[in-house]
Amino acid sequence: MFMNKNTVNIGIPSKGRLKNDTLKIFKKKKLRIYSERGERDLFGYIKRISNIKIIYLHARECIEQLSLGNIDVGFSGIDLLKESEINIQNKIKVIKKYQFGKANLVLAIPDLWLDVQTLLDLDEVADEFKKKKKKLLRVATKYPNLTRQFLYSKGVTQFQLVKSLGSTEVAPFTGTAEIISDITSTGATLKANNLRVLKDGEILKSQACLMQSKLSNKKTGIKKIISLLSK
Repeated sequence: MFMNKNTVNIGIPSKGRLKNDTLKIFKKKKLRIYSERGERDLFGYIKRISNIKIIYLHARECIEQLSLGNIDVGFSGIDLLKESEINIQNKIKVIKKYQFGKANLVLAIPDLWLDVQTLLDLDEVADEFKKKKKKLLRVATKYPNLTRQFLYSKGVTQFQLVKSLGSTEVAPFTGTAEIISDITSTGATLKANNLRVLKDGEILKSQACLMQSKLSNKKTGIKKIISLLSK
């Protein structure tokens, strides 16, 4: 995809706060990124360092391209790495964790469920759904692997995952699902949509990370660039 054996490809998130905070790292290192077609360009370069190519990608795509070796170094969230399949995780090494991009993956339920405070309570609700309503409790999420692992590890097994394609927090009010698993940094969006996090419903703490593809270990100049970015 972006292959050139003499070039170190660096994946940077293409939008949002994660992109802006990542660019600050380069600015702090006095590595100014240039793009021929301005801010909308998907590619960039650094003057005076001819063997570096910048590729702007969705943070989730950074993980995929790192695993394939199409980019050598990338910035993304630990949540997206942990959500990926184990064979993908095994091809990626976390070099450094940063103090930005912090957010929690949580289980959230409607405020109206006053009697549901913990996972034990949720398990009782899930059993009731199956026995009395003859259906499974539905959980909307963009993190099916992490959500499934977490619920099973806590003894909650009677549920159905629903893939979220848009704003996950609206799922309980559109009838798509009863509860959600979603990433949140402040909880404000959940609160605005009349949702609250279970007391023991934190699935994962996430933050932005510098990651390296293990397929690039032998690439010329990779160690120098990683050292420069991770100091």
